[in-house]
Amino acid sequence: MNTPLYRIPGAAAPADVPAAEATASPEAPRTVAGVLAQSGIEAVMDELDRDLVGLAPVKQRVRDIAALLVIDRLRARFELAAQAPSLHMCFTGNPGTGKTTVALRMASLLHRLGYVRKGHLVAVTRDDLVGQYIGHTAPKTKEVLKKAYGGVLFIDEAYYLYRPDNERDYGQEAIEILMQVMENQRDDLVVILAGYKGRMDTFFQSNPGMSSRIAHHIDFPDYSEDELLAIADRLLAQQHYRLGEGARETLARYVHLRMRQPHFANARSVRNALERARLRQASRLFADRERELTQDDLTTLEGADIAASRVFTAS
Repeated sequence: MNTPLYRIPGAAAPADVPAAEATASPEAPRTVAGVLAQSGIEAVMDELDRDLVGLAPVKQRVRDIAALLVIDRLRARFELAAQAPSLHMCFTGNPGTGKTTVALRMASLLHRLGYVRKGHLVAVTRDDLVGQYIGHTAPKTKEVLKKAYGGVLFIDEAYYLYRPDNERDYGQEAIEILMQVMENQRDDLVVILAGYKGRMDTFFQSNPGMSSRIAHHIDFPDYSEDELLAIADRLLAQQHYRLGEGARETLARYVHLRMRQPHFANARSVRNALERARLRQASRLFADRERELTQDDLTTLEGADIAASRVFTAS
């Protein structure tokens, strides 16, 4: 992929593009179609549609952000943009709703449009940023930031950085370093905070400085039962498995019951259920050591492989 010969006013030029060439040149695209063709971001959007079932509102928000950046790029031809738009984001939703996958695609999109130099994603949690003793947090946080510069820093369950009930906690130090970097080096780093919506709302109320730096809030809805079954079909196809007679009905019943139990994690729970079904299938085939196995035997998950789950006995 070629790095776009374009520089957002106020942003650092990509390392492999001479500064003189990094500004909008006479050959820079003059149309939306031209920018799309040069950047290749439509391929990123196609990947989102291909890799993620459902999530229509999330995909629309990503397209809206892409549209903003494309138009901003065209405005730069007329020196209408004073600086790069703020791109720090917050992804809220339950586990297994695709937040990390969308963050990966967002990093690629920003790179293709020239807003970040590398387009990589660094995913971390509190433990990667906060130290256990005085003087430990700042080096840890700065080391993570060093790895993330030029790309996207994804902080999952970001609200755990703030623990006001523990006066000896060092999370606030990490927050202060992050806020400074988000403001002063936003041309070289995009930060995405993620977690449950209610907890993130409380986190922002307690840290208004962090809230003011977040430009885009995107809520990830839970998947429906039909969408979870479609996800299962994709996961099975990727691993060259299929459901035997009656197994799809059993899986549908599993999904229906599991969604109503504690700690349900959307697509993650479905993936884990299929992994356990594969284990049961392997044990079933392994037990019949003298049997000559066919391709159908090796690729078919039977209803019994799914029905052995404790989800059914718990109901």
